[in-house]
Amino acid sequence: MKIVREAEACTQPGEIGALLRREGLYSSLLTQWRRARDTGALEALERPRGRPKADRRDARIAALERRAERAEAELVKARKVIEVQGNVSALLGELLEPRGAQETTER
Repeated sequence: MKIVREAEACTQPGEIGALLRREGLYSSLLTQWRRARDTGALEALERPRGRPKADRRDARIAALERRAERAEAELVKARKVIEVQGNVSALLGELLEPRGAQETTER
């Protein structure tokens, strides 16, 4: 497509011939490229290859989802810690009770 654009920019007689000689091309090839351009075939070749660029919002959504998953995992851990602390507190409360208090509660 670059060569076609350069050829279109040529205004002086003989410039196109010099361009074709410099690039090692035949005029028939330039004619084919012009026809293809006019039919839109070369537009597809100019499009960038690969995946389309991701939308910034998609990246933001993915980041927020990862953040929410981490927060959920931390919440589960915190609940387990609270449960264990409650069990330890109850156990220590039983162990630290005076012996007389245990006997009165058993009766």
